[in-house]
Amino acid sequence: MHNVSATAMQLLDGVLHIDRYLTALTAKYHAAVYALLFSIVFAETGLVVTPFLPGDSLLFAVGALAAVDTAHTLSAPFAWALLALAAVLGNTTNYAIGRWVGPRAFTGRYRLLRTEHLRRTEAFFARYGALTIVVSRFMPIIRTVAPFVGGVGRMRFGRFQVYNIVGGVSWTGLFIWGGYLFGNVPVVKAHFGIVTLAIIALSLVPAGWAAVRARWGRAQSRLRPSGE
Repeated sequence: MHNVSATAMQLLDGVLHIDRYLTALTAKYHAAVYALLFSIVFAETGLVVTPFLPGDSLLFAVGALAAVDTAHTLSAPFAWALLALAAVLGNTTNYAIGRWVGPRAFTGRYRLLRTEHLRRTEAFFARYGALTIVVSRFMPIIRTVAPFVGGVGRMRFGRFQVYNIVGGVSWTGLFIWGGYLFGNVPVVKAHFGIVTLAIIALSLVPAGWAAVRARWGRAQSRLRPSGE
């Protein structure tokens, strides 16, 4: 239990001070930091068991650091292209795993997803259809689950890939360039941890709203007479 708490605190500290960690890693590893960034974005979107990795906050920090990196180690355009590729490849991998595992992922020893995460994602698919692959990019956890569920449901690969590319490019671009333009504004830089938490909180609002709507709908259907 102590190890779990310690790990949780380390993850929280990493999220709150991601700008400092990224600065230190870039100073130490220089261009090799791109490999680390690629791996994190790929894993966060491509492996259904790692939704806890930083996404929005990491991209924002990359953009903010690229704007003031006098050593020119980080380039915002190159980071955008590289991490958009990581996001697209991650989703493609996640989709392929879901297609391979199939419905077994939700039952017995193959169970990989928490029920509430699955229900929220299903609610988004019910409301937005294939567009969920784009919309979910901007929501932690849901963006990790959505391509997997798309694979399980055997969404047509060509259609999936179109939404995947649009979502990956727009998601990485929004946060990298948002960080580039606003990450070094004095009030933002001085309260980077609070800004990071605000970004995460805002990104969770649509998922929470979808979960409330889905639960309300199920409650209404139970109360409705069976003959209706």
